[in-house]
Amino acid sequence: MDFLTDLFLPGQTSLASTLVLLSFVIAVGLWLGKMKIGGVSLGVTFVLFVGILMGHFGYEINSDVLKFVREFGLIIFIFAIGLQVGPGFFSAFKQGGIRLNMLAVLGIVLNVAIVVSIYYIDGTTSMNALVGVMSGAVTNTPGLAAAQQAASDINAVNTMSMGYAAAYPLGVLGIIASILLIKVIFRVNVNDEIAEIEREREDSEAKPYVVSFEVVNHLIEGKTLLQLHDIIHCEFVVSRLMKGDGEIIIPKSSTQIHVGDKLYIVMGAQDEPSFNAVLGNPIQMGDEEWNEVAPSNVVSRRIIMTRSEYNGVALGALRLHKGYNLNCTRVNRAGVELLASPGLRLQMGDRLTVVGDINDIDRLASKLGNSMKRLNQPNLITIFVGILFGIVLGSIDIGFGMKLGLAGGPLVVAILLSRFGYKFKLVTYTSSSASLMLRELGICLFLAAVGIGAGKGFAATVFNYTGMWWVIWGFIITFVPLMVIGCIARGVYKINYLTIMGMMSGSYTDPPALAYAGGSTGSDAPAVSYSTVYPLTMFLRVVAAQALVLLLM
Repeated sequence: MDFLTDLFLPGQTSLASTLVLLSFVIAVGLWLGKMKIGGVSLGVTFVLFVGILMGHFGYEINSDVLKFVREFGLIIFIFAIGLQVGPGFFSAFKQGGIRLNMLAVLGIVLNVAIVVSIYYIDGTTSMNALVGVMSGAVTNTPGLAAAQQAASDINAVNTMSMGYAAAYPLGVLGIIASILLIKVIFRVNVNDEIAEIEREREDSEAKPYVVSFEVVNHLIEGKTLLQLHDIIHCEFVVSRLMKGDGEIIIPKSSTQIHVGDKLYIVMGAQDEPSFNAVLGNPIQMGDEEWNEVAPSNVVSRRIIMTRSEYNGVALGALRLHKGYNLNCTRVNRAGVELLASPGLRLQMGDRLTVVGDINDIDRLASKLGNSMKRLNQPNLITIFVGILFGIVLGSIDIGFGMKLGLAGGPLVVAILLSRFGYKFKLVTYTSSSASLMLRELGICLFLAAVGIGAGKGFAATVFNYTGMWWVIWGFIITFVPLMVIGCIARGVYKINYLTIMGMMSGSYTDPPALAYAGGSTGSDAPAVSYSTVYPLTMFLRVVAAQALVLLLM
């Protein structure tokens, strides 16, 4: 029975005992993390607390193995995060996202300002401890990881872990408390806010929608669709055309328009007045009516782009009109409907809505792949190429002794690859399940290693006068910036409360708070604003944590 002693008793550092310890910490941590207290669960973060507990009772891992597990888990996690947020990183600055992102950035600035103020006013708390406290207070594990990698010293790493663990519980509660307090201060009626969100969606001008028109303007008699694009300066697609005699065709750019023709047009909502002025008033003829009168061979189908050689190719380059006698009306990307303009560059996983003869659609489907099985295959080349260049980038001194490190480097490269990878023939598409698996595996390895390493001196450091102040500092770092940006968002800019809930949760990259916001309102509006600010916030929190360590240590 000696093998049981070697595997399960404290003080063992063999490879087998290390794997047993890591597996136990992760499994128990994930199980406990699913438990909800007041409707809120700590999720994967419980792995850190289980690791600290095991470390406190004398369980340990060889220091070199511990460092490898910690850094490798970090790299996998942070790179998967980058691939996830990358597509939205640049688009988040469009439309109303700029204001939300600027409010989130203000929150980060206030977090850092409070940390620096505590550091100089208190004079007894180390910056390592405060950075850990800040990361826990804003529930941002990647920031903790980046700071620990920048510090490298094992004592500094353990101190940050203790500060993080001390501040994290009140960090989660502080975010939810600030959300509720904003509701009370401004006397928000959630039902009214939900109704307002619904009205805004109905009036939304960003998404493409379909309208039928009957041509009554004699001035455009005989004009081609190409000439119509010159007259109406906007992006649109004529899906189908019904001639005066009832014949339905798939129009091309050279197709002529005549009075009495009926056009089925996909456009932006804001462009409808232009068509009213040029063609005539819209008619009540929706998708069902068009399908009823359409010939049996004219159908509408969705094709999934799964051939890597078309990744990054402009939609217009497929020459759907001339080569296939088809019209592409919409492109669905990650659940978002996009207008099928000729300049739109395709990405793996895009779903194209095309109209035409079923045989022509089948030919196009064969060309583009249209294989769900292909999407389920992982693109490991891109992942490891990205990690390689991320580590190289993270090792470069960017000034003042600062490096992006093993956290920042892969994060930056992943964001850039997800946006521009097609230019280098790299496929960055990853299924949601594969992406989630990578993130969860990486963060679990990281948190388990960090917790076990910090557990030895955790109780003596945290459960005393010093630890009490860490908790207090953490709550201040959590609560004050959120109240400031929440009051500005509602009091100055009159932003919808549901949007504020998501913005506040996203500015602290806090899934439990988002889960509370979504569960308490029954709306997905908080998730929309959460995803709007999440990419930039995640990037800046990683950089801010590293900067504090490198500049003020």
